[in-house]
Amino acid sequence: MDGQAVTLIEHAHVVTVDPDDRELVDATVVIADGRIAAVGEVDPAAHPGAERVDGTGCVLTPGLVNTHHHLYQWITRGLAADHTLFDWLTTLYPVWAGIDADGVRAAASGGLSVLARSGATTTTDHHYVFPTDGGDLLGAEIDAARSIGLRFHPTRGSMDLGRRDGGLPPDSVVETIDDILAASGDAIDRWHDPSPDSMLRIGLAPCSPFSVTADLLRQSAALARERNVRLHTHLAETDDESAFCAERFGCTPLEYMSDLGWLGDDVWFAHGVHFTDDAVAVLARSGTGVAHCPTSNARLGAGIARTRDLVAAGVPVGLGVDGAASNESCRMLEEAHMAVMMARAVGGPTALTTRQSLRLATMGGARVLGRHDDLGSVEPGKLADLVLWDLTTMAHSGIADPVAALVLGSQPPIRRSWVGGQTVVVDDQVVSVDAEKIARDVETEHRRLLGRAG
Repeated sequence: MDGQAVTLIEHAHVVTVDPDDRELVDATVVIADGRIAAVGEVDPAAHPGAERVDGTGCVLTPGLVNTHHHLYQWITRGLAADHTLFDWLTTLYPVWAGIDADGVRAAASGGLSVLARSGATTTTDHHYVFPTDGGDLLGAEIDAARSIGLRFHPTRGSMDLGRRDGGLPPDSVVETIDDILAASGDAIDRWHDPSPDSMLRIGLAPCSPFSVTADLLRQSAALARERNVRLHTHLAETDDESAFCAERFGCTPLEYMSDLGWLGDDVWFAHGVHFTDDAVAVLARSGTGVAHCPTSNARLGAGIARTRDLVAAGVPVGLGVDGAASNESCRMLEEAHMAVMMARAVGGPTALTTRQSLRLATMGGARVLGRHDDLGSVEPGKLADLVLWDLTTMAHSGIADPVAALVLGSQPPIRRSWVGGQTVVVDDQVVSVDAEKIARDVETEHRRLLGRAG
């Protein structure tokens, strides 16, 4: 990425999300060589020839970090809209069994564009459906992320427990352990970049306790640690999952994963709605992260995660939009809004503040993905992943607190966003792609996929 140009973002209200939670009024941020060079009072004369961006009336935040997604689902939105999780899965798995690289590329392009327009600058993805004749599915979404310009942490997911063996997925979309491990190693070899300014890192992500075997979980953990990449899976999302683990394994979901070596600061779980007090303590002691997905949890009726308890215990917590088939909007800023609402709905008006929620969406996500040294706050030396939100609109004028306007109000327009100092969004539009073409491609692939499913 060419980050040689210098940019001055001037006269903005800067929410740093630094360790002191500083907020700077009418401040300047300098971007140079893809990183933040200065924050605060800056003499423009010291940077002759720099691009100057007027942030008057705007709030500047770190880029939002999405810690859980299923991009391929963008072409199956709106299906099984009134189902429980297990019914939703059994309805959609036969549809997803027909995906291919063209469908995934269109879906990822649509999903990533919307994420960028909702303030995300970094996102992970959990892709776990690999039909035999589907083509290079992981490569397709990686191409889409490169085109749009987001920092990308895709995971090579997997399923090896089909219906004939007591799992939920159709047997047509499960793989053998040997094939999964070979493909996982190949994904790391092809794409994983561990450098501090990396735009692309790979993780390993067997799907869930009800779609993979214990052997796959053990061997994936061993491979991930051998190759120094992160581990991810769904866990404790619904009561049905807890009942499945109790009946099949005689323990809770977290106890099961703990026995298989799935605890540590290189692991994060999606959802974590039904963690017990003991589980929260175990997560905190081990440094294991949680991707909180409030909109999806509400859409599927899974419940409300114990966000306040997790944060208070010191568990690394980030936010995630989850798959587009269980969160049709997939807007990252909306997750910060929903996190506040859900926490207060069960914990009272002080359960989660607006600034705590913004921290979850930024530094929390960076910590969950192991990128907190370089992402998640507006501090000199960090990567210039930034979002300039325009609060001058009728929907936001007159709101005294800019963070309240951002988190509790409707989503403001994005005047501009940057990833590694490179512009991604200008005036609410992704600059590198044709949005109308992406919409046409999504519609085409949606119809083609449903046609295959019959």
